[in-house]
Amino acid sequence: MVREKGVRSIRTIELPIPNQKLFFGKTPDGYNMDEVDSEALADVAYGIFDHLLTRRLQAQGKYLYALVEGEVDFTQDLADTIGQFTDEYPQLAQALLGRFGDVPTIYRMLSDGEGVVPSKTTQMYWIVQDAPGSAPEAIEDEHAGKWLIFQDPETADASWKKIRDATVAHELGISTKVSTAKPNPDSRDSRRVIYVYTKDWADEQDVMRVRENLRKLGFVDRIGYKRNLETFAGEYAQKGKRVTYYSA
Repeated sequence: MVREKGVRSIRTIELPIPNQKLFFGKTPDGYNMDEVDSEALADVAYGIFDHLLTRRLQAQGKYLYALVEGEVDFTQDLADTIGQFTDEYPQLAQALLGRFGDVPTIYRMLSDGEGVVPSKTTQMYWIVQDAPGSAPEAIEDEHAGKWLIFQDPETADASWKKIRDATVAHELGISTKVSTAKPNPDSRDSRRVIYVYTKDWADEQDVMRVRENLRKLGFVDRIGYKRNLETFAGEYAQKGKRVTYYSA
């Protein structure tokens, strides 16, 4: 099971304090990029690349998972994204290609399930799927909240596909995300967790509509709903302390 950090900017990518030296300038936060760990830099690079690819595809009404599962060629979209990335972030592009080698290698990795299947995703801690028309930052709003569904690794892939597809079909909430196979220092056990977000925790009718549709998808065991307010405050369940706002 993975815990979210108690910070507002859930999708923020942070540059860790450094190790190996690289010849780059300074980050906006004032870190000297000559001193940023090369592996950490490649992690940051992949996160930004993933964001750019997702936005490029969505602008065309495409989703990576649909291309991969439908065996549709997306070589040009990938190449165009790498080109954009190289133009806008040349040092990070160097770190990205330094890890993976070339565009065909990245294409094969994505085609094999990276960023699509939780058990095959090792470059990112989370796979995120927003509902069409939902702003990516909506899940960071203090009014938002999420149903938490814990799954064993053996069942998480199939469960994620059900919830992802229902989210895209506007049958659930504003977004969903799932923890992946990438080792996470915040994990407390081996389970995966799927978050199913709603726009407003105070809109009980909508929150329970989403819960009922999750039941229809087969998630019938009691689950908890946590408000972003508690997440941002860094509050987590402990013995004798419950932080879920709804339970159904």
